[in-house]
Amino acid sequence: MSLYEYATDMDTPVHPVSAPDYMPREQMSALQLHRLQATVKRAYDNVPLFRKRMDERGVRPEHVKTLKDIALLPFMKKVDLRDEYPFGLMACPMNEVIRFQCSSGTTGKPIVLANTENDILVWQNGTMRALAMFGIRSSDIMQVSYGYGLFTGGLGLHYGGEGIGCTVLPTSGGNTDRQLMLMRDLGVTAIACTPSYFLHLLDEGMKKGMDFRKDTKLRHGIFGAEPWSTEMREKMEDITGIIAHDIYGLTEISGPGVAGDCQYRCGLHVFEDHFYPEIIDPDTLEPLPDGESGELVFTTLDRTGMPMIRYRTRDISRILPEVCKCGRTIRRIERVSARSDDMLIIRGVNVFPSQIEAGLLSIDSVLPHYHIVVDRQGDLDTLEVKVEVTQETFSDDIRSLENLRRRIGQAIQRIININAKITLVEPHTLPRSEGKIKRVTDLRKK
Repeated sequence: MSLYEYATDMDTPVHPVSAPDYMPREQMSALQLHRLQATVKRAYDNVPLFRKRMDERGVRPEHVKTLKDIALLPFMKKVDLRDEYPFGLMACPMNEVIRFQCSSGTTGKPIVLANTENDILVWQNGTMRALAMFGIRSSDIMQVSYGYGLFTGGLGLHYGGEGIGCTVLPTSGGNTDRQLMLMRDLGVTAIACTPSYFLHLLDEGMKKGMDFRKDTKLRHGIFGAEPWSTEMREKMEDITGIIAHDIYGLTEISGPGVAGDCQYRCGLHVFEDHFYPEIIDPDTLEPLPDGESGELVFTTLDRTGMPMIRYRTRDISRILPEVCKCGRTIRRIERVSARSDDMLIIRGVNVFPSQIEAGLLSIDSVLPHYHIVVDRQGDLDTLEVKVEVTQETFSDDIRSLENLRRRIGQAIQRIININAKITLVEPHTLPRSEGKIKRVTDLRKK
């Protein structure tokens, strides 16, 4: 028997799959505490690294008596998964593991996550609830253009889509011409992929003369796996007429389906019966109150294969204290548009690529393709932003191009308070990506 019972009738205002989203706060807190206590005991009994850190703090599982006591527990970081590769963080015997999922590592070894049958069901439950919140129904045809295999994106949305009864087209990434053909010929109504890959699909389709409003039935875009700005969302919606939904997740926690935005698009609802959110000061590591911005931390409340307790995501966000107009009682986090490890320090100023993107996309004639180059001349940091403009704009006279360059520079300076060299380039000249795109080249590190 599965942990969760699913239904496919998506016409009711509150679908059974989404019932926990409306749970009274007292009931939710009691459920969270019960699951937290069980998870801490499981990790203490089975994960040597966690037990060692708990013992060093003089903390035992029975000390967790309230949700606030989570602050007694040690943090986990990505380096722990690398150092304990491949099985050191497992909290179950191997015969209970039914799948490994991995993400790329910087040391040559991947980050490995062990999943039990329970963990897969929890993951699917999160993606189903996100899709239901986005308005995906059993009548939809969803093209999943996230990568399949070790990466969690493709399989996560695939099982979520099948779980709510919609038709899934598992295209994975790559082979753009075939993706566009199937999107048009099969009447795809929803696409799930990284925002950068969707931009690549738009580029290639428009080069072939496709009008995405007229030639496709697309109504929904489900985007995640990389930071993307509100301005990027507006550009994509303007070109295609879709509703662009934000789905949040990370392999270390479960994959996509940790959080998503509702129809009011005022933050991401966290499926917090599975994933307990905290915001901490990244310097002092102290918990911050709701409403204050800091580093997002998650604890998996019912993961049995490899529990993640107080896992530092490096994502910058805050917990929004107000109750959402949609009626869901599960808490919201602010959209994640920056990561602390993506932050650039230029001339002593903290700069995030998303800030530069916001400045760029506030200007007409600018395409949503750009690349940031940071270098150093002598003792001075330099910042160059290469940005694509429309073919009509690029063909304009020199005076018009100089005026556009000046406007872009001013828009960026207003946000980051740094002068940047703006280089205008023709359409289709900057690199594209079929996965997560690399927006920054920092030559100071070479």
